[in-house]
Amino acid sequence: MLKSLKTGVLLAALSGLLLFLGQTFFDQAGLIIALGLALVMNIGSYWFSDKLAIKMARARPASPQEYPWYHELVSELAQKANQPMPRLYISPSPQPNAFATGRNPENAAVCVNKGLIDILDRDEMEGVLAHELSHVYNRDILIGSVAATIATAVTFVARFGFFFGGGRDGRDNPIASLAMIFLAPIAAMILQLAVTRSREIQADASGAELSGKPLALASALRKLEAGGRQLARQGIGGTPAEQPTSAFSSLYISAPFGGLVRGGLGSLFRSHPKTEDRVRNLESIARRMGQIA
Repeated sequence: MLKSLKTGVLLAALSGLLLFLGQTFFDQAGLIIALGLALVMNIGSYWFSDKLAIKMARARPASPQEYPWYHELVSELAQKANQPMPRLYISPSPQPNAFATGRNPENAAVCVNKGLIDILDRDEMEGVLAHELSHVYNRDILIGSVAATIATAVTFVARFGFFFGGGRDGRDNPIASLAMIFLAPIAAMILQLAVTRSREIQADASGAELSGKPLALASALRKLEAGGRQLARQGIGGTPAEQPTSAFSSLYISAPFGGLVRGGLGSLFRSHPKTEDRVRNLESIARRMGQIA
């Protein structure tokens, strides 16, 4: 409940920043422009993000004949949650990772990288798949799309205001206006990433409850981070969806390449929570389930 409340507060802050910028640079008309822009972008993201993500991951459908265990695990989890079976895909990426996408459980897709299959056992894979399905059931794909598109709209309005705006506040205080133009997109990015991190923690908890194997998911997360960093050191890349500049990199269960941002202020720009924090939360869940003395 608290995690959902935190997500709502972050989304409200993003929306407020967008509206504030619109009014600052374009007065009342700016509010209408900003709202219309966000609405159009959200609708496009809502309907087409799943197709784009699968294409960027260079994924292909996973047939039941070739990957029977994949279909079996997802089918069992979906039945347990009383939800429809999603479409299943395999990406050729050597990176150990996975993601889910789709606007709702009826139009969802799960994608697993070849690199993930090579390093996880069955229980760990079940934990990862339960996490990804939880994203779908929690409507995290929609929430993440909304956050991303509002953040994009903030950046667009700020840049548009730089060239064509400079409303009431811009004329009275040009220095403050310039500061807002450059700082607002950074603030929007920080808020968007905070939403992403919040939903990852929530999906860890929901996935652990769904699979009943929080320690298996914790073990998988450790392997994902270590494996991604090892490949990064070896210079082995992934698909376009996994690049740090990709809008889809935040969809993955673990930050691609093991995460490129360290602690300190840099933690504000992390797309995913720290693995040690996630493992600690999962161990707490396991303790509550009686799996840890």
